[in-house]
Amino acid sequence: MSNREGSETVPGGRKRRPIRRPRPGSSTPRGSSAPRFAKPLTTASVLGWTALSAIAPGAAHLRAGRRRVGLAMLGAYALLLLAALAFGLTRNLQNLTAFAGDGMMVTVVVVASICALAWFAVMVASYIALGPNRLNQQGQVVTGIVVGVLCVSVMSPFALTANYVLTAREAIQQIFPSQSDPDVPPPVKEGEDPWGGKDRVNFLLIGGDAAGNRTGVRTDSMNVASVDLKTGNTVLFSLPRNLQHVRFPPSSPLHKQFPNGYMAELPNGGLLNEVWQYANDNPQLMGGKNKGARALMDAIGYTLNLKIDYYMLMNMYGFADLVDAIGGLKIRVEQDVKWGGHYGTAGTIKAGYHRLSGEQALWYGRSRVNSDDFSRMARQRCVIGAFAQQATPAKILANFTKIAGAAKRLAQTNIPQHLVQPLVELAVKVKDARITSLQFVPPNFYTGSPDWVKIRQATKKAINDSVRPPRQAQTANVGASPSVTSSASPTRAQAATPTQTPTRNTQKSGAKSLSELCGLS
Repeated sequence: MSNREGSETVPGGRKRRPIRRPRPGSSTPRGSSAPRFAKPLTTASVLGWTALSAIAPGAAHLRAGRRRVGLAMLGAYALLLLAALAFGLTRNLQNLTAFAGDGMMVTVVVVASICALAWFAVMVASYIALGPNRLNQQGQVVTGIVVGVLCVSVMSPFALTANYVLTAREAIQQIFPSQSDPDVPPPVKEGEDPWGGKDRVNFLLIGGDAAGNRTGVRTDSMNVASVDLKTGNTVLFSLPRNLQHVRFPPSSPLHKQFPNGYMAELPNGGLLNEVWQYANDNPQLMGGKNKGARALMDAIGYTLNLKIDYYMLMNMYGFADLVDAIGGLKIRVEQDVKWGGHYGTAGTIKAGYHRLSGEQALWYGRSRVNSDDFSRMARQRCVIGAFAQQATPAKILANFTKIAGAAKRLAQTNIPQHLVQPLVELAVKVKDARITSLQFVPPNFYTGSPDWVKIRQATKKAINDSVRPPRQAQTANVGASPSVTSSASPTRAQAATPTQTPTRNTQKSGAKSLSELCGLS
């Protein structure tokens, strides 16, 4: 039985300790694990502690008195932060190119999905630990809605990461072929040099003007990027669209068809920008369909005495979307350029420094109004150089979806998927390396009657200069040309007065840096 003080009498006359009853208004019953002197939770405090758990998992559990669980969550989170910090400090941009591999992309998507679910679970567990059922009905409704929004918010960065990676993976699978070109070396074993022990790799960069109102593809912009794999130093060789009667190596199916050069029987025909479409129109000569790229690579490679390893065709009309995706290009315009149609009626790009939109950058490189083919070539090189320099990682990440979408619409290549990661690594090198440029235009190179040996000599010298230290390259004798063995050279054209070039040229000879030519800083 019990007395008035609340004590109990047990058999034998002994008294137990008085029973402590909760004080009036107390919200914490005896036996609860909540802090002894904690204030009752309000709607605002439940939301605050739940939100804090998004950046410090375990905080809400500590507030609710579940110290072991809270400390365990905080400890695990601290270890994850330290691991991420250590990873970031030991990695640079070159190391991060590993994420361009297909296997790594899948891993990133899986990890991001797991992290999103884990953070969702942390938010829900934190909210439940705070006991929202003790709030009044209005407080429960408000906290439930707000915490639901918080759960979506903390999952968003992981979902965005997974979406970016999936978009990149889809773009890579659409642009880069899964099956290698028969002329492209097969994948190497893991750990071996993906470039097959080469010192240099040569890419043919083609600007095509295919459109809905035009049949076929005209390759109006043709540049070869010869990249030193060790340093990233690059030489851009620009070939005129109206280079006549190019020759093909003996291994090419077109060598027998045009032993003296492409349509050499036509005095004003046989232009370089017609080779691609001719090969596509004559599959019986090429031994298959869609061999335009191979024919053009053979012709240009034989002209420069270089092995063209890969090509990339870009639709010039789609290129405008790519420029817009990174916010335009800042370019130094040497003189006013009228653009739009045949007469430049759409507008004028004034001389000076300007940030050009995609459409303006396209017309800046293509306009023929009061201009010539060789000036267009110089402007096209500047557009390529400006894009390579100004497409920074920050801009690419900020506009990634737009860039990937534009690239899928405008790009075609024979670079296989297994070379994507090595290609990204090489691109990082090129971005910080020295880029020089040489175009084969009058008065040093005549398109109507090309001196093939001179072109090859200039090509070899430009490459040799690019691997020298900058001072040596500047002080080298510009007029000296390395000898070229006759066995590796095409037959020299007959000594005759070169035909008059259909367009004028004001460009100076010699390989120049793009910074010097285009005012790129």
